[in-house]
Amino acid sequence: MTDMNPDYQYGQQPTPPSPQMPQPSQQPLNQAQPLQQQQYQQPGQQPQQPGQQPTPGYAPFPPANNFISPGKPSKKWFVLSLVFIFTTLAALGLGGWALYNYFDQKDNVDAKVSTAVTSAVKDRADKDAAAFLEKEKQPNRLFAGPEDYGRVAFDYPKTWSVYVDKDASSGNTYSAYFNPASVPPVKATTQYSLRLTIEQKDYEDVIKSYDNLVKNGKLTATAAKADSTDGTRFEGNFTDDIRGMAVIFKLRDKTVTLRSDAETFRTDFDALVKSITFNK
Repeated sequence: MTDMNPDYQYGQQPTPPSPQMPQPSQQPLNQAQPLQQQQYQQPGQQPQQPGQQPTPGYAPFPPANNFISPGKPSKKWFVLSLVFIFTTLAALGLGGWALYNYFDQKDNVDAKVSTAVTSAVKDRADKDAAAFLEKEKQPNRLFAGPEDYGRVAFDYPKTWSVYVDKDASSGNTYSAYFNPASVPPVKATTQYSLRLTIEQKDYEDVIKSYDNLVKNGKLTATAAKADSTDGTRFEGNFTDDIRGMAVIFKLRDKTVTLRSDAETFRTDFDALVKSITFNK
């Protein structure tokens, strides 16, 4: 028979205690024990000893992303930057130049148009004046020298005036001068549209008087002809003040010289020579 424990009444045996289960920590739930964390050590620093205060510069956690140190700038981007800057400056310069030309043309268009119109009007006026003078010369007048000097005759513009300096009344040289409007006083250096000289000199002697000028290249000599009479034509510088044309003919025992003292009268002179007639 089982012994009865006097501590238990009514002969009941105490229930044996259940095996002890590990009890959870009695620490409050809202105060979670801090996790053991491994401090992040930067390269080149000594490891931190347990219980040692964190040294400034240490990060409690490693960075989220690995740190990448910046590299050197690319040479390609440097060259592209220079090219971009250069092209930009060139474009600005070209644009400025074009803009300047535009405003220059815009600001001066009236003046340029006015100048062009004035020039055109002047050219037209000059042409009209020249045409008017040519018409005014027509019809030509007939000039005839003395009969005993061979009666040299030719047509000359009616706008020319005539002055006879020597009329050969004494049997010497006959001289007449022609010029538009009026004839200035007779001087060796004065330019006339026409000089007529009939002198009692041998034709060959008169031609030889121009030899030095021809040899020096100041004059050129060519053959001339008027009214079936042969003669000589000289062109060039007769003096320092006179540059023109001359024709010389033999008429009986005399020599006839017609000379124009300026290139301006070349057309009139050539037409005049073609109209010459002699009383042979």
